[in-house]
Amino acid sequence: MTTNPWKSLGKGASILLVFILWPVLCIAQTNDLTAKVLTLEDAMNYALQHYPAVRASLEQVSAARAGVTLARTQYLPQLSGVYQASRATQNQVNGIWLPTPITPTVIGPIGSSSGQSFWSSQAAAFFSWEPLDFGLRSARVGQARSAEEKSQADLDLTQLQVATAVGNYFLVAVANEQAVVAAQANVDHWQVLNNSIHVLVDNQLRPGVDGSRADAELARANTQLYQAQQSERVVLDTLASLMGTAGSEIQLDGGPLLDLPQTASLLESSVSDHPLSRDQMASVRQVQAEEKIEQRSDYPRLFVQAEGFARGSGVPNNGSIIGNWNGAAPARGNWVTGITILFPDVFAFKARSTEEQISKANERSERAHYDQTIQDLTGQTRSARDQLKGAELIAQETPIELAAARQSETQSRTRYQSGLTTIAEVAEAENLLAQAETDDAIARLNVWRGLFGVAYAQGNLQNFLQVLHRSAPGDH
Repeated sequence: MTTNPWKSLGKGASILLVFILWPVLCIAQTNDLTAKVLTLEDAMNYALQHYPAVRASLEQVSAARAGVTLARTQYLPQLSGVYQASRATQNQVNGIWLPTPITPTVIGPIGSSSGQSFWSSQAAAFFSWEPLDFGLRSARVGQARSAEEKSQADLDLTQLQVATAVGNYFLVAVANEQAVVAAQANVDHWQVLNNSIHVLVDNQLRPGVDGSRADAELARANTQLYQAQQSERVVLDTLASLMGTAGSEIQLDGGPLLDLPQTASLLESSVSDHPLSRDQMASVRQVQAEEKIEQRSDYPRLFVQAEGFARGSGVPNNGSIIGNWNGAAPARGNWVTGITILFPDVFAFKARSTEEQISKANERSERAHYDQTIQDLTGQTRSARDQLKGAELIAQETPIELAAARQSETQSRTRYQSGLTTIAEVAEAENLLAQAETDDAIARLNVWRGLFGVAYAQGNLQNFLQVLHRSAPGDH
């Protein structure tokens, strides 16, 4: 019969094993992102789940949502209780005093001055309900809702900004990756050409200066490769930071980004639907909610109240002190009920009028900011569309440039090997080919970047992702 080796370890050993393996498990989870090749959508989704700014905005939405629930509790009646026991002296004088926050209340007849103390106590339960407030509590709930709406708009805007930053750097990283590929191809070309030139120089079929020029061109090609690799690493580090995984090594999958999109048009959308517009309109509504509260503060408030209370004292009606523990517990009870109407401060009308003027001015200011936002987004959308059109035109020309550069490079090498041209013409042709290969790769990516810019200007990156999906090899 076989036995379970884990069971034979015992509970204590199992716990110890978990603590030993836990760091290994954590490292495996951390490196899971490193082992995965990320698409553009993967990178954006990961950032939206892990970037600290997004998580902070999510918590702000939760807090604002709880604030609405808190505001609604104002509709509930209040029921509170109190019990107090004290031992003190009783020396009174005639008179009436205005209430103060630190002066205690003395109850009982005036007697001779004495330093003798006794016990006294009181207990009460107080009920208060506000059936009528002329819309004040409703206005406060509306203010809490406007804060929730603003928090949600902030979250949407933060998510758009984070996803856009990740998307932009992803596209730049893919472009740098293609620049590295082109630079490596240039190095390979010059390495082959350098070897052949040195064979000709060694056989005295070409002057030694040609070998020196070939060495210089190869060194320059290597330098350009190192610079392209450096730029690629820097962008990847920045991208990892924007994704919320700073310090991690990430690998990218350009996928359909390496080819032209199947369509370079996006669905039209109103700039008023942009998260930035909604965020600014939420600010307008917040000011309007505050203004509504100030308007409702001018009305009286009606309370239905009731209280039951009891008191005890170590001093009877004749003024003598019984002593001991008499009075430590309430002995006589009373109740009272009634309606209380609180009127606003009559002499504060000037201050309230000024506060309303300030609120109106703040509302006009926020509306002006909203109008400015609409103008800016309209201009950004137009500019993004123009940039996309320019990128499309360039992408139509770079294949022609690349084909001509390849033909020129082949002809120059053939002419050089035949002794019909100089090394300068070959170097120029090689450099022209390297530049054409880079231009062609970057031109296709610039169309995607232009399309991405239009999607951001519209405030809806889902339109861009749909085009990306349709351009995937298995989707068309």
